[in-house]
Amino acid sequence: MVTIIPEVLSVHELAQYHQHLSHAEWQDGAATAGGQAISVKQNRQIDPNSKLAQQLGDHILQVLAEQSRFISAALPLKILPPMFNSYQDGGTYGWHVDNAIRLIPNTAIRLRTDLSATLFLNNPEDYEGGELCIQDRYGEQKVKLKAGDMVLYPSTSLHQVSPVTKGQRLASFFWIESMVRDHELREVLFDLDQSIQQLTAERGATDTETVKLNAVYHRLIRLHADT
Repeated sequence: MVTIIPEVLSVHELAQYHQHLSHAEWQDGAATAGGQAISVKQNRQIDPNSKLAQQLGDHILQVLAEQSRFISAALPLKILPPMFNSYQDGGTYGWHVDNAIRLIPNTAIRLRTDLSATLFLNNPEDYEGGELCIQDRYGEQKVKLKAGDMVLYPSTSLHQVSPVTKGQRLASFFWIESMVRDHELREVLFDLDQSIQQLTAERGATDTETVKLNAVYHRLIRLHADT
């Protein structure tokens, strides 16, 4: 399931990000590519160990902690610190699948990549190309969101970033290990939670049927969540 999380960052926050990123030191993205991906990856990234990357990444994690739609869709257990990339001058990332296991930098902690996330940092009209193309059971989906919006998709999906032929595409990207490993079950829980939130808004939190559904949701979480 491809899930859009709108307005993760505000216009004010984006302006601050652009100011910081305009002075960042960028390196060849191939430095962090795996064996399969290195031959198809043509972009630039900020050193994930740099102070700037860590500060901006920490801010994204703080914002996401208050994003109910993100929490509902991802049910996050661990999140790899966000990284930052830039595509321009024909930069692209050909078809690939993300590594199943990643090591959280400067730790011995391993993270299973259940979900991949891309947070767009500039608007679609700022560049040509640069679509995130994702192949899933519904076919190929092309994603190119406005600045501040984020997309979540299963890390098992074959995906690519099409060549940026004009302008610059800026984004943050990272991976999530979910408390619920099974993608289909996580989708069911997401749909159930969204319905509960809608019913709560319409009927109130004390409505009998809403309370029952909420209880069912949390029973399912207890049955299937790893913590």
